[in-house]
Amino acid sequence: MKAYLSSTLHVIGQTILMPCLIVLIALIIVALWQVGDILVETFKERKKMKEDVPKLLRKIHHGGKEHIRETIEGSMLLNRQKQALFELIDSKDMARPSLEALAERLLATEQEKYEKTISITDLVAKLGPMFGLLGTLIPLGPGIVALGKGDTATLASSIGIAFDTTIAGMLGASIALVISSIRKRWYNGYMVSLESIMECILEEVAPDVRK
Repeated sequence: MKAYLSSTLHVIGQTILMPCLIVLIALIIVALWQVGDILVETFKERKKMKEDVPKLLRKIHHGGKEHIRETIEGSMLLNRQKQALFELIDSKDMARPSLEALAERLLATEQEKYEKTISITDLVAKLGPMFGLLGTLIPLGPGIVALGKGDTATLASSIGIAFDTTIAGMLGASIALVISSIRKRWYNGYMVSLESIMECILEEVAPDVRK
């Protein structure tokens, strides 16, 4: 019974080696794709996002609610931020509670978009070491058996696969972790800025009478 169970586990382990290698290659491809993606994001959006938010808030306050749209249009905010702000501005005839609910929904939509983007590299950062470890341990079994039989060629091949999968898993995870860290810092700043601007707009178009 013990030998049967051991043999079954061995077959399962060796069977998943190929899928494990395929997943590792896919993770490396995704990590490299995300490198290109963040470079495009850096030059297409990040470098253009040079708006001084405190200065913009003062412009909104001094310009009055009649010129808020023009102020936002002429700013250097991201296009996504502008679209969210325009939707809030275009609803300025609504009551304050409704505007606050709309602002919360717009902020939640932006947060969801950013979390969805970050989730890709977060997943690679988590799966990389897991599949790298699997790819390391699975070939070591036959390698140890081969060592007992004096088959150094099989042992060398098994150790080579083990090292390669470890490197692939850690490399993909490292790249993804760095990208996730950078994006989280960027997106947190975007959300803070957007929330501040929305609050300023709400105060201009629908002052809170409770204050």
